[in-house]
Amino acid sequence: MTVPTLQLNDGHSIPQLGYGTFKVPAEETERAVSEALEIGYRHIDTAAIYGNEGGVGAAIAASGIPRDELYVTTKLWNDRHDGDEPDRAIEESLTKLGLDHVDLYLVHWPTPAKDNYVHAWEKLVGIRERGLSRSAGVSNFLAPHLERIIAETGQAPAVDQIELHPRYHQAETTAVAARRGVLIEAWGPLGQGKYDLASLAPIADAAAAHDRSVQQVTLRWHIQRGRIVFPKSVHRQRLQENFDIFDFSLTDAEMAAIDALDEGDAGRVATHPNDLN
Repeated sequence: MTVPTLQLNDGHSIPQLGYGTFKVPAEETERAVSEALEIGYRHIDTAAIYGNEGGVGAAIAASGIPRDELYVTTKLWNDRHDGDEPDRAIEESLTKLGLDHVDLYLVHWPTPAKDNYVHAWEKLVGIRERGLSRSAGVSNFLAPHLERIIAETGQAPAVDQIELHPRYHQAETTAVAARRGVLIEAWGPLGQGKYDLASLAPIADAAAAHDRSVQQVTLRWHIQRGRIVFPKSVHRQRLQENFDIFDFSLTDAEMAAIDALDEGDAGRVATHPNDLN
């Protein structure tokens, strides 16, 4: 199965489905990533704060897969926005990953109370220009954060990785991103298990109609809406199930019914970006 790719605003492309390593324990990371690569995943998403970049790197090295067939993302943590800290941080991440560059480097959170995310973004643009990352982007940036970094630097991020799932669609942020040519990556695409997908009739009904799991239907909804997703699991069966979403399609009516599940800010299940500094 070939995973579709999407074109970024910098000319590079990105696999639309990846494997997310958030909360994958360091001691399990090499095995889990290795199994994901065996199944066919080629897009791996990690971050410095996850503490598992070393395991991701070990799995990549052991896989024997050519580097140009892999897409690797990591992220700059919140306490490293100032001065030259972003330059030191990417070097440390590359050492742990065993790579000479990542495909995508993200500002992990805007930390607006510190008011240093524009500087962090400028540094990531420089890191991209030096070839240590092919693309640069942001994560958890809301519409005002996106508009500000673009206005002050003239550089739009390639992606914005945000909480997005059936009950929370971030309409304002996704609209700004679309206008600016910024692709959306949905983290927590299944709601982080904090509500029961099977209890949502449009998802349950579509799952029954297509003989699929509610998780597969939800991931397929994201894919058809043009988002990038990277569900996390440490179980091979679930890794395989999450990968098998490209041989069916939801109807327009099914898509619209899932769209209607959005609860706005009431649907958020994780930290608000203005509150994590």
